[in-house]
Amino acid sequence: MLILLPPSEGKTRPVDGAPLDLDALSFDRLTPVREQLVRTLVKLCNGNPGRAADVLGLGPTQADAVATNAVLMDEPTARADEVYTGVLFGALDLGSLDPESRQRADESLAIASALFGLLRPSDLIPAYRLSGTVTLPRLGTVAGRWRTPLPRALAEATGDGLLVDLRSGTYAALGKPPVQLADRTATMRVLHEHNGQRKVVSHFNKATKGRIVRGLLEAGADLRTVDELQQALAHLGWTVERAGTRLDVIVDEVAHT
Repeated sequence: MLILLPPSEGKTRPVDGAPLDLDALSFDRLTPVREQLVRTLVKLCNGNPGRAADVLGLGPTQADAVATNAVLMDEPTARADEVYTGVLFGALDLGSLDPESRQRADESLAIASALFGLLRPSDLIPAYRLSGTVTLPRLGTVAGRWRTPLPRALAEATGDGLLVDLRSGTYAALGKPPVQLADRTATMRVLHEHNGQRKVVSHFNKATKGRIVRGLLEAGADLRTVDELQQALAHLGWTVERAGTRLDVIVDEVAHT
């Protein structure tokens, strides 16, 4: 089973650690594209800071992100699950898992990244700023660079198991699962039910998904079909409805953290 998570725009900048080693990252078939993107991003941010901010979609209060990108290869690194600090990762809280569950996380989770394509939680990365919607000078769109290699990497990592794709739209656009995984790719929505009405929650669905993934890791789930995932979530106490390969998780309280 491979559980595919979105990254977080918010990141904790490591204070010490070895510099970035692209050759040491997981999913080594993605290394050539990583090298292209890192090289182009560093060059852009070493030029005119205002132009770099415009290209990256950053505001005037985010000049530090341009400066950090400019020295990306010299920045200290830490585990990816320590660098990403968004709502989903806060609810998932991998650092507090027991050793066996933490090992399962390192083996069964992958994090989507505009800069690195896919990462394991244990991969060592610096803080960086690059959105999946950016178009880089001379290189084109970030999504366009990943569109071919990413599906192949997903197929290899999933094998004959289940792919649980929890990416947001921006990061799903980097590379869709290949056709051969269509029947074994589960997506998920979180619906808030109140007074008989249901609506898709946006920001706080990340916290719910983080809790769901944590529960699967702690339960030692190793799933191969969408049916098995639905059953596992029900066993964990979630109310789940299925529409094809999409699972709707129905909650009556919105998880904020």
